[in-house]
Amino acid sequence: MTARTGSITYPSEGLGAPKDRRGSASDASGLPAGTQVFSADNHISLSEDIFFERFPQSLKEQAPRVVYDDGAWTLAMGGKTFLPREFNAVLMQYDPLAGAATNDMAARARELESDGIHRELAFPNALLALMGWPDKEIRELCFRIYNEYLAELQDQSDGRFFGVAIANWWDPEGCRRTLAEIKDLGLRTFWLPLKPGKDDDGKPIDYNSPAMDDVWAAMAESGLPVAHHIGEAPLASPCRDNSVLVGMVHNVAPFREMFGRYVFGGILDRHPGLQVGWFEGGINWVPAALQDAEHLYASLQHMADHGIDHEVEHYWQNHMYASFMVDPLGLEMIDRIGADRVMWSSDYPHNESTFGYSEKSLANVVAAVGAERAVEIVSGNVTRFLGLDA
Repeated sequence: MTARTGSITYPSEGLGAPKDRRGSASDASGLPAGTQVFSADNHISLSEDIFFERFPQSLKEQAPRVVYDDGAWTLAMGGKTFLPREFNAVLMQYDPLAGAATNDMAARARELESDGIHRELAFPNALLALMGWPDKEIRELCFRIYNEYLAELQDQSDGRFFGVAIANWWDPEGCRRTLAEIKDLGLRTFWLPLKPGKDDDGKPIDYNSPAMDDVWAAMAESGLPVAHHIGEAPLASPCRDNSVLVGMVHNVAPFREMFGRYVFGGILDRHPGLQVGWFEGGINWVPAALQDAEHLYASLQHMADHGIDHEVEHYWQNHMYASFMVDPLGLEMIDRIGADRVMWSSDYPHNESTFGYSEKSLANVVAAVGAERAVEIVSGNVTRFLGLDA
C-alpha cells in the first residue's frame, strides 16, 4: 500500500527521519544533461559557538551559546536551552545527519550531490529564536557575527553554498548599516520576519506605517531581494495530539497577510525596486491569493484609504517569487502562476524535505512543464533572484 501526493509516491510507512535517509540520484530526472540543480531553500544548523567566541570581551556574558543538546544544535543562555521543546524535538530528526550543520561542509556537499543537488540557498534553523531577542543591540551584533560567518562558508564553497543573511529591520539607520555590511560580505539576500515585533516603546511595529517607510527605502536601495519564510505562526491554542503535524498544516503557507501589505499597503507602489521571495510555503497558494485579492479590491476599493497603481497580478509577476518542494497542484496551475516566478527546493535536511527522493520531485517538474522550462524552475530562477546571472 502506498500514500500519494500528486504523482509522487511515498512508502506507506513514511519516509522516516532525514538522518535515516540516503541520497538516491540516478540521472533519471529527465533534466537536460549538465543541469546544475540549485535548491532555493535549504537549511543549515549552526554548530560553532560563534557568538561567545566573537563577542567583545565586555559583552561575552550576554552572548547566546551554541550547544549540542540531546541530538540537536540549539541555543542556550545561563547553561539552559531556550528554544521550545517541540522545536528541539524537530531539530533532533535531522541535526545528526552528516552535513546538516556548519561543522562539516564537505559532508554536506557530498550528501546533496548524492541526491542530485549541486547548489543551494540555505536558511538558518535554531537562529530563528534570535529574531525576537529583547536587547536590539545584542540582536544586531548576533546577526552581524552570523552574517560574517556565513560569508566565510560561502567563500569556501566554490559557488555551491549561498547563505541567507539577517538584517536590522526595526530602524532605518540600522537597516542601511546592516544591508551595506551584507552586500560587502557578498551575501545575496536577507530574511525578513513576517512578524516584526515591537518598537522601542513596546508598541507593535506596523510595516505599513510612515515610520517604517525609510526602512523599506533602505531595502529597495540596497538591491538585495527580501526573503520571507514559513515558521513564525504558532498555534492559536495548545494541541495535545500530533501538535507537530497540526502546527505544520497551519504553518505551511502563512504569507497572505504580508502579501496584502505589499500590495494593498502600498509598499511596492512606494518602492518599486523591491524583489520578494516567499520560501517553503509552496506555490499553490498563489493563484488563490491573487484571485481573492482581485475580487476583494473590486468589491471594497470604495472603502480603501488609497488606490493601488496596478492590477493585483502586476505585483506578483514583477516583484515576487515562491519556492516549493512537492507541489503537483501548484504545477497544474503553473501557467497562471508563471514558470519564471517559481523556484524548486529540496528543503534539506528538514523532515518535509525531498532528501532521499529529490529526483522524483525533479522528474515531476519536468513532466509538468517540459525539460526546458524545468531548467529555469530548478536552477535559472533562483540564480536570477539572487542576482548571480548579472
